[in-house]
Amino acid sequence: MNIAMIRYYFGNKAGLFEAMLRETLRPMQLQMQKLIDESNHDNFLDLMRTYYKEMAKVPKFPRLVAQVMNMPPSEVQRELLEKVFIDIAKPAQDVIFEKLIDHGVLRKDMDPKLCRISYISLMVFPFIAPPPLLALHGIELNEDFLNRLIEHNIQLMSEGFVNPTSTSKLQD
Repeated sequence: MNIAMIRYYFGNKAGLFEAMLRETLRPMQLQMQKLIDESNHDNFLDLMRTYYKEMAKVPKFPRLVAQVMNMPPSEVQRELLEKVFIDIAKPAQDVIFEKLIDHGVLRKDMDPKLCRISYISLMVFPFIAPPPLLALHGIELNEDFLNRLIEHNIQLMSEGFVNPTSTSKLQD
């Protein structure tokens, strides 16, 4: 793609960057909406499955996000990333975990904020861990490993902060 095409379709490089962010995050946005519409065990776990499936296609994306978020707040890329995250995730993130507790998906004795950081850590860390660290532990991020890891993480959550079964639905 040349600069003329970028200008024509996206306005500038920043527009291209924003479009790439939105396109990459779109499947997670759709799954988050399902979780908001119907807050149940399956939709909660499917958000993590969707994330792993999409990040397996672009495994360097989470590292890019981490790199951009470490830039000064005035950098265009950081401003755009924060804007996209606010548009996509912010409306849902503040209420999802509280509602998941209220509707029996998460254990009532758990802190929603701590559950959120645990959930995010399980999702993101494999993709931002330094490759040499993964190699030291004999880990290769491939489809087979990620499929095993997602099921392991689901089992881990089910024995930790997620009620093993929940068919409760969120009603707004």
